[in-house]
Amino acid sequence: MGLENKTILITGGLGSFGQKFTEIILKEHNPKAVRIYDNRELAQVEVGRKLNDGRVRFFLGDVRDKDRLKRAMQGADIVVHAAALKHVPVCEYNPIEAIRTNIDGAVNVIDAAIDCSVQKVIAISTDKAVQPVNLYGATKMVAEKLFVQGNSYSGDKKTIFSCSRYGNVVGSSGSVIPLFKEQGQKGEITITDERMTRFWITLDEGVRFVIKCIEKMKGGEIFVPKIPSMKITDVAEAIAPEAKRIIVGIRPGEKISEVLLTQEEAMHAKEFDDYFIIEPEFSFWDSENHKDGKPVSTDFIYSSDKNTQWLAKGQIKEI
Repeated sequence: MGLENKTILITGGLGSFGQKFTEIILKEHNPKAVRIYDNRELAQVEVGRKLNDGRVRFFLGDVRDKDRLKRAMQGADIVVHAAALKHVPVCEYNPIEAIRTNIDGAVNVIDAAIDCSVQKVIAISTDKAVQPVNLYGATKMVAEKLFVQGNSYSGDKKTIFSCSRYGNVVGSSGSVIPLFKEQGQKGEITITDERMTRFWITLDEGVRFVIKCIEKMKGGEIFVPKIPSMKITDVAEAIAPEAKRIIVGIRPGEKISEVLLTQEEAMHAKEFDDYFIIEPEFSFWDSENHKDGKPVSTDFIYSSDKNTQWLAKGQIKEI
């Protein structure tokens, strides 16, 4: 199922991902309507003026509010769940709030989607959900499992759920690039650890990958794109080569490297040209689903420090 002539609702639709997703599907996929569900009133007004498109609807609401979600999802064909508290230090300091939004909110989205007979629901996940060491990652891990198992709750409603899991988005709110740019102007850049590596994907690439996932999903998969890694020192060199580097140490809940696909998940994963699919371990999963993929080696680990794709300093600077 494509997006043409469909009614699509995106939770957290006023975030970086949501705005880019809305922009691309309006221009390239001709949806019937796009419903932006978000709790930021002023941003709704501002984005509405910028888009100026009659196909866009704004719903003021929070994923913590199941009744409001049900109202917003009436008649929707597809739901993209992007709403989350996602800044690691904020979640560490406000753990109960992170749980209420990222876990309880996921349950509300699943329940509302089933009750409203939505056809497809895809959740936006993160490499932080894999072998988590911080609360944000732990909540996203739980959310992934909820969405995968949500397929067991659908019954005759036929709603299917999947996840799209990828790495850091280049230049998004809270990422290291805006920080390094600001620090570089002052002549000093703070680096937590010079060994640090990260998976990177552009906002445009992330949105297009999610659209591909919506088109291909059968229900229960976790989709993982093949994306390049960056060394944090290369990012610093590309942005501010003359700036002094100050090593400040790893923050609470931070990793040296990230993982997008674990060895345990590789045992039930398939590889394609530019992405992986982690298949659900359902008794009712059809082995013919995604049959064109090849099995992943059982000792494979997809981590940012062992990646075969790396962005050079020149590429980082260009990005």
